[in-house]
Amino acid sequence: MKILKTDNHSPDENVINEAIDVLANGGVVMYPTDTVYGLGADIFNNKAVRRVFKIKQRSLLKPLSILVSNTDAIDLVSKISIYQKNTIEKYLPGPYTFILKKSTIVPRVVTSGLTHVGVRVPNNQIACKLATLFPITTTSANLSNEEVLSTPEDILDQLGCDVDLVIDVGPLDSENASTIIDLTTPQPTVIRR
Repeated sequence: MKILKTDNHSPDENVINEAIDVLANGGVVMYPTDTVYGLGADIFNNKAVRRVFKIKQRSLLKPLSILVSNTDAIDLVSKISIYQKNTIEKYLPGPYTFILKKSTIVPRVVTSGLTHVGVRVPNNQIACKLATLFPITTTSANLSNEEVLSTPEDILDQLGCDVDLVIDVGPLDSENASTIIDLTTPQPTVIRR
């Protein structure tokens, strides 16, 4: 495992490029978002996605969300209406995950076989740059059903296993994951605040 330190507000491009290389080669990266640290893998690499489930000790029946680089890229991973797009653009980038109907390119392993997918565009340039070549998984870097921690050291202690690379920007201000809003229902429904 490699730990690379950088600044969250003016990140070192070499750190980002190295992390993208790790992701492109099937690795798992721990990275900062606008809420908590996340675990990322290339969504098109089933082996890497399964590693994220294993690291989190998460049931394969519980889907992972997807992080894309900007709101225009949401069309790549979901079937989105103009109404949904207008709603999303009011909140993203930001600390929200929107549940949408998935597109056919999203692998079954990511969504646990469901017909919808959670999509994020965080207000964090590091996270968004990691997803410039392909969408990545976005799930809090913690064991399932355990406390979400704010420092890479504490998170790695809790996980008890190594990810391939950690982008360490120090403690994050938030210990709360993103708000989840379901847009597949007739009225938007808040699933998690």
